[in-house]
Amino acid sequence: MATKTRDADATRATILATARAQFGAHGFERTTIRSVAAAAEVDPALVMHYFGSKANLFAEASRLEIPFPDLSDTPPDRIADALVPLLEQVWGSDGAFIPLLRAAATNKVAADTLLEVFVQQVAPALAAAAVDRPAERAALVGSQVLGIVLARNIVGVPPLVAMDTADLVQWLRPVFARYLAGPAPQ
Repeated sequence: MATKTRDADATRATILATARAQFGAHGFERTTIRSVAAAAEVDPALVMHYFGSKANLFAEASRLEIPFPDLSDTPPDRIADALVPLLEQVWGSDGAFIPLLRAAATNKVAADTLLEVFVQQVAPALAAAAVDRPAERAALVGSQVLGIVLARNIVGVPPLVAMDTADLVQWLRPVFARYLAGPAPQ
C-alpha cells in the first residue's frame, strides 16, 4: 500500500510540475487539462481526479511559500541584499511566481492569489523593516519587485535580462532603502 501512495505522490508531483511549466509558458487561458495530461503522460481524468478543475490545478501550481528572513534588524540599505537572491529563486524559471504573474493580468483567481501572497507573506516581512507607514512602504517595495520581475522575466527588457544578481542588488539597494526608510511625504 505504501508503494501506491508513493506512486500517487510522484504522479501528482509530475502533473503539478508540468502544469507549472505550461502555465508559465502559455498562461492560464491557453493551458488545458488535456495539454497538461499529455505532457505528464497521464490520462486527463487523472488530472481531474487529483485537482478537480483547471482553476484548482492552477491554484495549486501557483501556491507560493516564500521563506522571508526577519528583516527587522537589517539596515535599510541592505534589504536588497537579503531580498533579491531570495526572490530570484521564486521568480526564476522553476518558480511558481512567473505563471502567477502572467495570469494575474487577465484572471481574477490568479490576481487574488497574487494579492494573497503579498498580503500574507511579502507585506509583513517588508513592514518589519519600515521606519513608519509600513503598509505603504511595503506596497512600494512590492510594486518595484513586480515591475522588475515583469520587465525582466516576462517582457524581456534586454538590459534587465542581462543583469546579474549582484548588479541588480546594487541598483535596488538605494531604491528599497528610500522606500523603507526615507522621508515620507507629508
